[in-house]
Amino acid sequence: MAEMMTTQAGDAGAFRNFDLSRVPTPCFVVDEKAVERNLRILADISDRSGAHVLSALKAFSMFALAPLIRQYLGGTCASGLYEARLGREEYGGEVATFCAGYKDADIDEILALSDHIIFNSPAQKDRFLAKASAAGKQVGLRINPEHSEGEVPKYDPCAPCSRLGTPVSQLDAQALNGVDGLHMHTLCEQGFEPLQRTWASVEPKLAPFIDSLRWLNFGGGHHITRDDYDRDALVELIKGIRSKYGIEVYLEPGEAVALDAGILIGEILDLPQNGMNLAITDISATCHMPDVIEAPYRPALMDEADAGHTYRLGGPSCLAGDVIGDYTWGTPLHIGQRFAFLDQAHYSMVKTNTFNGVPLPTIALWNSETDALNIVKQFDYDDFKQRLS
Repeated sequence: MAEMMTTQAGDAGAFRNFDLSRVPTPCFVVDEKAVERNLRILADISDRSGAHVLSALKAFSMFALAPLIRQYLGGTCASGLYEARLGREEYGGEVATFCAGYKDADIDEILALSDHIIFNSPAQKDRFLAKASAAGKQVGLRINPEHSEGEVPKYDPCAPCSRLGTPVSQLDAQALNGVDGLHMHTLCEQGFEPLQRTWASVEPKLAPFIDSLRWLNFGGGHHITRDDYDRDALVELIKGIRSKYGIEVYLEPGEAVALDAGILIGEILDLPQNGMNLAITDISATCHMPDVIEAPYRPALMDEADAGHTYRLGGPSCLAGDVIGDYTWGTPLHIGQRFAFLDQAHYSMVKTNTFNGVPLPTIALWNSETDALNIVKQFDYDDFKQRLS
C-alpha cells in the first residue's frame, strides 16, 4: 500500500551538513547511517518479540544497501516476480511473495524464488496449490479484516469492494485448505494503535481457524522507526499472539526501513511570473515524485522558511499538473540554486519514470559519519531509449 499519502514534516537530520553541490541534479542521496539506525530499531523489535521482520522491496529496493539490511532483518517481501528475484539474488534470508494475481507463465519461477507464496483469493490458491505443495513452499492467503483504518479510501485495502484480500467473513474450511498462514496488510504510515484495533476486530473471526495455521503476517504500513511509535506495545502484542496461539508472526515494514534516510536534490532552472512567483526545477513531480500527484501529498522542503518569498515549484515536463507545491524561502531564489526535499528514499526512488524523456535522478549513497560519498548509479539516454525499443 502506498505511499506517502500524508504531509510529512520530515527530519533533515545530518543532511543539513551535506553540501548539495557535491552531486549532479536531480539526485537521490541516501544516508546509510540513517538506514542503519532504522534497521537497529527493527532488529530490536524482532529480538524482543520473536517476530520475523522482512524488508518490503516495494517501498525501498536500493540493493546497494542489501549487505547492510541482511545484517539486521530476516529477508524480504516481494510483490511479484522481479522483486522476488531481487530479494533472492541480493538480500538473502526469507522471501515472502504476494501478488494480487499470478500468471501461469511466472508461477514456476516465483515458487523457485520464494519461501512463502501468498495468494489473494482462494481461487488463485486452489489453482496453484498443487505446484506450491510439490515445490515444498509455504502457502499463504491474504485476508481483508473488514475493519478499516485507512485515512484515504484510495489507499485503504479494507474500503468497500476492495480487490485486495479475501473478506474474513468468507473464510471457511475450503478457503483455508492447504493454507499455512494468513496475511493482512491494512495500514499506511500509521502507528501502533490502528494495528491494535485491527487485531481486536479480526481475532474473534479467526478463532475457528487459527489452530490450523503456522503463521500470521501483519504486512507493512507500520511506522515502527518513527519516534512516537509505541514499540513496547507492539512487542507485547506480538509476544501475546505467539504465546496464546503457538504461531509465528511476520512484519513487512517498507517505509520504516528508509524513513528520514534520503533526500532528493534539485536545481532552479527558471523563475517566471504568472500571478505569483513560479520556479521551474529539474525535479518533476510526475516523473520523480509521482505520489505528489497520486496521493496527493506535499513533500517537506529542507529548511523551508516560515515567511519570506513564496514560489510555486514545478517540473520541466509538458504536463500542466507537474506541480510540486508552494514553498517559502527567506531570500529570493536565483537560477542554479540547489534545494532538497526530505524523506525521499522510500517510494519516490522506486516509482520514478521517464515521461517526456525527463532524465531519471542519479542515486548516491552517503555516510553521515565518515562523509564518504558514492555515486551508485547515473542514468543516461540509453536508460530512456531501451525502455521504448
